[in-house]
Amino acid sequence: MAGYRADDEYDFLFKLVLIGDSGVGKSNLLSRFTKNEFNLESKSTIGVEFATKSLTIGAKVIKAQIWDTAGQERYRAITSAYYRGAVGALLVYDVTRHVTFENVSRWLKELRDHTDPNIVVMLIGNKSDLRHLVAVPTEEGKNFAEREALYFMETSALEATNVENAFTEVLTQIHHIVVKKAVEGGDEGATSSSAPPKGETINIKNDGSTWKRIGCCSS
Repeated sequence: MAGYRADDEYDFLFKLVLIGDSGVGKSNLLSRFTKNEFNLESKSTIGVEFATKSLTIGAKVIKAQIWDTAGQERYRAITSAYYRGAVGALLVYDVTRHVTFENVSRWLKELRDHTDPNIVVMLIGNKSDLRHLVAVPTEEGKNFAEREALYFMETSALEATNVENAFTEVLTQIHHIVVKKAVEGGDEGATSSSAPPKGETINIKNDGSTWKRIGCCSS
């Protein structure tokens, strides 16, 4: 169970990046998670901004440094510095705009070109509150995630649905990998737990929504 702490002390600092087309709701996902705020008048991010939030996973305090950048092509030159050091990513599309889902493959390739192979990636179908406008069925998102060995979740920054779950699960899996590597490296004092088995489906909401570990990010 994750709990939240002040930002002044932590055991691990993990850099996460938010990627995806402009207008899919990356900035509102960030503000909902870090400040529990949503801005209907939110404008496109220009350049890069980031926010932090600390939470407790197991007995360790994890500080997440979450970077958000614009999806417009004219800002693509910043990618190398943006991705450097990232250990987790939320790849976001808008469930009401199929073109943003079609571009997910390109974003994923760029991410993998610039980051470590063990990076934890969650595919996010955002704006799930706009049910009557859905252009990307849930199964389509799930199938892509399964093919690419990603985690998957649908979110609504507006209604705060699954936003905390999405970030927390990414951070939890990063922590599992760090712990596993520490144990394999002989630092068994870190903790005796390890990553959950591949293929395990874990319930995260009472309504039966799930995320699935599909063989991703093993060392």
